[in-house]
Amino acid sequence: MEWSACTDEYEKLVIRMSTPRVVIDNAVCSTATIVKVDSARKHGILLDAIQVLADLDLLIKKAYISSDGRWFMDVFHVTDQLGNKLTDESVLNYIEQSLGSIHNGKINSSNGFTALELTGTDRVGILSEVFAVLAELQCDVVEAKVWTHNGRIASLIYVRDCDSRSALEDYQKINKLEARLRNVLKGDNDIRSAKTSISNSVIHPERRLHQMIFADRDYERSRIFKFTPETPFVSVQNWAEKGYSVVNVQCKDRIKLMFDVVCNLTDMEYVVFHATINTKDDQAYLEFYIRHKDGTPISSEPERQRVIQCLQAAVERRANEGVRLELYAEDKQGLLAEVMRTFRENGMNVTRTEISTVGGVAANVFYVTDAMGYPADPKIIESVRQKIGLSNLKVKELPLLRQQKTKSEGDQPGGVGGAVLLSLGSLVRRNLYNLGLIKSCS
Repeated sequence: MEWSACTDEYEKLVIRMSTPRVVIDNAVCSTATIVKVDSARKHGILLDAIQVLADLDLLIKKAYISSDGRWFMDVFHVTDQLGNKLTDESVLNYIEQSLGSIHNGKINSSNGFTALELTGTDRVGILSEVFAVLAELQCDVVEAKVWTHNGRIASLIYVRDCDSRSALEDYQKINKLEARLRNVLKGDNDIRSAKTSISNSVIHPERRLHQMIFADRDYERSRIFKFTPETPFVSVQNWAEKGYSVVNVQCKDRIKLMFDVVCNLTDMEYVVFHATINTKDDQAYLEFYIRHKDGTPISSEPERQRVIQCLQAAVERRANEGVRLELYAEDKQGLLAEVMRTFRENGMNVTRTEISTVGGVAANVFYVTDAMGYPADPKIIESVRQKIGLSNLKVKELPLLRQQKTKSEGDQPGGVGGAVLLSLGSLVRRNLYNLGLIKSCS
């Protein structure tokens, strides 16, 4: 670390004390890479650390969180999506640099995009209408994330003007866009709860989606689909002797699970003092010792029930409902509107989507079901693939409900049974490219 000439010894000590110490170890554990972070404790810094790992789509197999006074220590056992230790030097360097600077915070910038925040009532075909409006008003979608849960939809869409290739600046166009999108979101009976917001600020999209759908109180609403994932088990008890509330979560393990839980605890103004995370087979077991920011534990039964509901919702929002489809095609104006219209015309409902554009290529992920929430029929999916392009739209994975049936019918390369697995290297490099660490993802 280099010091300026005017930095005195006290300032150097403060900087050393506040700068996280990061150690990455590939020798101690045979099954995972160990990432250790020691730092001064402040509200939200644990979430910032987990976010670094989540942005690379790493699996946290074990974790130990301990806070002693104003200091905290995190230990994460992480692997790639295939369960392997991390060996790519660019990934290891990125983790070390990012975790070492989390105390600095991040400056938001527009990056030349306009951010659209949309919440409303979910229904089959709603995204088709949203992207049709954007295409009609000459808005190019650069990136987007859409979540649905309990009949609600939350969307964070980054767009730019098709002509200027920059953020939207025409206020008449912005007002027209906001009014049109609000009409789409409210449908026939959702006048009060449909919300639209347009700005040029850029924040972490998944943290913002959690905040948006939490503010929409999705956790209080009933499920609308017949086929839904198993409800996560959540319990909350008080440890009176130590003044903690102890939160236990048990559910199916997946990428970004710990991020989703800690994100919601942070947004609800709870502080995590200690935590342990373990996984076995496909199950995850998370235990958190929390207090309010003022140092008090959960104090009432209604509050306890609210925490349970909110954490169940936090886990369910990213649950993989339906069949995962991946679209890779040359980006063009109106591409998403065409794809979503094809989904709608074939009775396919999009439960979650991630949209990005890398080097002029659209790289999109869709989770689709039928209109009742059951996994979409393989024959319909194959028909949709033929309309969009067999080489462009591929099936990544099938839910367990359909896998055995598909195997019995025989897997055909490139067909519905032939789940297309992207190489981990390309996924990690694409994440690094999106995070600005490397100049090319090829």
